[in-house]
Amino acid sequence: MALRITDECINCDVCEPQCPNDAISMGEEIYIISPAACTECVGHHDEPQCKVVCPVDCIEIHPQWKEGQDALMAKYRVLTASTTEKI
Repeated sequence: MALRITDECINCDVCEPQCPNDAISMGEEIYIISPAACTECVGHHDEPQCKVVCPVDCIEIHPQWKEGQDALMAKYRVLTASTTEKI
């Protein structure tokens, strides 16, 4: 599953730098999470870091983007493959 940021977002800027996949960016009014890049921190951390630091608890499971742990790990491997190949 991917995460999404709800309208309760206060644009505090704490979630964006915590995302290891650079999936969070500023949208038109609030921060947004790219479902294609969100792995819920699978492969990086035990829990989604954006949710850990969010002071208003406005990050939730995206209801239209459902993926299991295996799919999230596969996405993590794809997203990090280009990074590890450069090293």
